[in-house]
Amino acid sequence: MTKTTLATEADRQAAMNTWRVVDASGQVLGRLASRIAEILMGKHLPTYTPHILVGEGVIVINAGKVRVTGNKAETREYTYYTGHPGGLRHVKLGTYQAEAPETLIHLAVRRMLPKNRLARRMLSRLKVYEGATHPHVAQKPVSL
Repeated sequence: MTKTTLATEADRQAAMNTWRVVDASGQVLGRLASRIAEILMGKHLPTYTPHILVGEGVIVINAGKVRVTGNKAETREYTYYTGHPGGLRHVKLGTYQAEAPETLIHLAVRRMLPKNRLARRMLSRLKVYEGATHPHVAQKPVSL
């Protein structure tokens, strides 16, 4: 008979103290976002439990150098609503890529996580920076 492995409090504490650094330069946006979402959820760990936060923190550097394939930069649109009458806004992926690449990666990862309260806690452990430096040296992040 097989036994199901569930995460313990010790597993959760170990994951909370572990951080990974991901270099986004030259990487495709979707593949990068799915890999980051997998790490945030903890699906790469043998103790993965869906209802417990066992994922590690992720620091993304060089977000400005991420690339997209095909003509997505000109055709893909992100929409959001400002909350005011007539406040529906459309922003092209290329505009995000040029002006706010941190937001672009944040949006891509957020949409690959589950839609619940636990995902909001996972997303708070994602730090994205446009350049090659980050202020999280004290967390002793491990390169991915």
